[in-house]
Amino acid sequence: MAIALVVVAVVAIGAVAAGLFFNVLSPAVDSRRRAKDDNYFFDGCRSGLMSRYRWISRHLPASPRCKLCLVPFGGLGRVARIKPSRKNANFCRGCFEMAPLGGYDMEVGVLFADIRGFTSWCESRTPATVAEALNRFYAAASAALMSRDGLVDKLIGDEVMGLFLPVFSTLSEEPCGVMVDAAHEMLERIGAASDPLPVGVGLTFGMARVGNVGAGEVKDFTAVGDVVNTAARLQASASPREILMSAAVHERVAERYPGAVPRTLTVRGKNTPVTAYSIAVGAGAPVRRGEP
Repeated sequence: MAIALVVVAVVAIGAVAAGLFFNVLSPAVDSRRRAKDDNYFFDGCRSGLMSRYRWISRHLPASPRCKLCLVPFGGLGRVARIKPSRKNANFCRGCFEMAPLGGYDMEVGVLFADIRGFTSWCESRTPATVAEALNRFYAAASAALMSRDGLVDKLIGDEVMGLFLPVFSTLSEEPCGVMVDAAHEMLERIGAASDPLPVGVGLTFGMARVGNVGAGEVKDFTAVGDVVNTAARLQASASPREILMSAAVHERVAERYPGAVPRTLTVRGKNTPVTAYSIAVGAGAPVRRGEP
């Protein structure tokens, strides 16, 4: 009995300490440091500190999570009363204060995934079935992105947007290879279900404006630019279980994926045809590394 009381007391103290750290101490410290250097968040990524922190956080239950550090708001997060920012519920309070106030031009990998023909797919299914399918899609996409230090930028209806920032130490050497592997894993997870969803993926890599976008208190950490629009257009052209990557991505992963099939696409918003490379991912197929 005494041991049980001690365990309960330790857990309670730990929960209170975690809540104070994430809800009070971290926001105050991060805000002061960002005021001195708006690149504070990116410096943490380059040092590897953010990657190590994210690795720990993603192994703790449970979603929803902070968009940047992945600390959970559910499960242990709920026990510790870790609260999202009042200004943006996608962030913990510390990360909202850490994220740069401005935007910065940098290279970034952009991934869009979408359930193809979702409107017609929904017609013959109940709302409960549709909601369950979307939750499976979000879970598979989020797991594939988070396991490789990708950022889950947006979950919108039947679409997911992910970012791969080479500023993360884990992505600095091979951001495109990691991004393609994440797309593979996502389609494999989805294809392994008894009722697999018809998901297609588009990938690009290039310069974008990365940082907080918005006005007043309505802000979000994201990327904007032509590279983002191109990824969305490629995703719109992808068939179920197909990865369509831009020439910029293919150039960096060609040796690992020599079997990628070139395609010339006419996409909305582009004055000239776009060259893309296609990889078909069969249900349960292993990640291909350099095989035709």
